[in-house]
Amino acid sequence: MIRRISSGGVYEQKIGYCRAVVANGMVHVAGTVATGDPVPGNVVDQCRSALAVIGRALTEAGSGFDQVIRVTYMLPDRAEFEPCWPLLAETFGPNPPAATMIECGLIDPKYRIEIEVTALVPK
Repeated sequence: MIRRISSGGVYEQKIGYCRAVVANGMVHVAGTVATGDPVPGNVVDQCRSALAVIGRALTEAGSGFDQVIRVTYMLPDRAEFEPCWPLLAETFGPNPPAATMIECGLIDPKYRIEIEVTALVPK
């Protein structure tokens, strides 16, 4: 069985995707950027905002940050990644996932970080 979770984000309908998909005991959370009007200007606040959206999707899926096994961080400027490290270490705590950071362009230049995770859904 496959279950789709929508967060109602602006790009979900425009592009044709959902925030997360739960299948085979796992939840796959799509790349997530900050929300808000206006979107926070600095990378740490954007990271915090994206993690909040991801956290809600994980909770709806029956999972949590302690179940995340894989995370990918995408930033247009790799120099902005280090300021996020304390927040990420706090978020994942003693359960750090495998991680990758990619420097790349994002969908809109106002975004400073995009985060994608895969987590287990405990039975």
